[in-house]
Amino acid sequence: MEWIDAATAAERLGVKPATLYAYVSRGVLQRRHSDDGRRSLFSEEEIERLARRGRPRSQPPELVIESAITALGVDRHYYRGLDALELARTGDFETVADWLWTADPESGSGARTSWPVPWRCEPDALAAAVAAQRGLPEDLLPLDRLQVITTVLGASDSLRHQLDPASVAATGRRMIAGLVDALPQLSEPQGESIAERLWSRLCPHPASLALLGVLQAALVLLADHELAASTLAARVAASAKADPYAVVLTGLGVLGGPLHGGASYGAERLLAEVAEPHQAARVIAERVRRGERIPGFGHSIYKNGDGRGGLLLDLIKEAAPGHDGLAAGAAVLEEMRRRRLPERNMDFALATLTAVSGMVAGAGEAVFAVARVAGWLAHAMEEYSRGTLLRLRASYTGPPPR
Repeated sequence: MEWIDAATAAERLGVKPATLYAYVSRGVLQRRHSDDGRRSLFSEEEIERLARRGRPRSQPPELVIESAITALGVDRHYYRGLDALELARTGDFETVADWLWTADPESGSGARTSWPVPWRCEPDALAAAVAAQRGLPEDLLPLDRLQVITTVLGASDSLRHQLDPASVAATGRRMIAGLVDALPQLSEPQGESIAERLWSRLCPHPASLALLGVLQAALVLLADHELAASTLAARVAASAKADPYAVVLTGLGVLGGPLHGGASYGAERLLAEVAEPHQAARVIAERVRRGERIPGFGHSIYKNGDGRGGLLLDLIKEAAPGHDGLAAGAAVLEEMRRRRLPERNMDFALATLTAVSGMVAGAGEAVFAVARVAGWLAHAMEEYSRGTLLRLRASYTGPPPR
């Protein structure tokens, strides 16, 4: 076999040396080192074969992981085979979370049930999580508080390293309860469910039964969404056998990005600028002129509209007909369609819910985060059972190794 140096190989292929080494990184080419170890050598035959075939086309990176949790459809998603939109109409969050964790047919039946035992965190751990927030700014967004709470709850759990499914599910119930109950209380809870307790932490006004049902539906719809960015990060952490609290902290760190769960906060700010429906055209026009992304619109999966957002908006309209927040949202939707811009997504619907309900700033992110803990832990269980480390590879484009 004849060998040629990197400069000759790059010249024959008509590429830069950095591109040549990118081919090596991607497995397109093999290389060896010269006897003195100073030069990279390439098979002349392999280089000629690649030159005749043409340069490898650059493909967008795609990671495929086998999972039995969530399937994505044309406009909706399915939890272990069950339509998530239907579950949102009929089921409660605790039941759906248990379905994601255990695939219990009783849990996934779709019938609304009253969870037999309210999810709780031990009083001492809860008190420590509350105490850890005393030095924080009063106007801190709920999502930032949730990261502090998660850290304290993890430090107080001596069972956090037990990674069997039953233990992780028990940790999930404790963690979600602690995340909700450790947030500052703004109103009196109207019941024991996670939705009822979360409302009292995000809204200073008591909930109507109808709007409480919308919050319940939002939690169900947001419990999981396949390999979203935060879920992929959480799975990587779980593959390294990070404990469930560390998995959730990883997910929370990614969730707050403006291209992910943080988009609901951006959509809240957008709606807050539309005090009157006629202001929607100006608000959208200013963002378009600045070249900004319109938060709450467009989705990489649902090109023709996010069914989750459509359902949630319908439920809000039924729960609070004639509310001013609905008029502002409708004006924004109309202006986006007039400009032929992307369709609304779940983040816009979530922002509409917080506006109509009178929740505090950043409430949508908190709803998203609390709900998604269920999905992150379901994915963590799969990684714990796999027992192998998720290791992505880079396509090297830097200077040639020396």
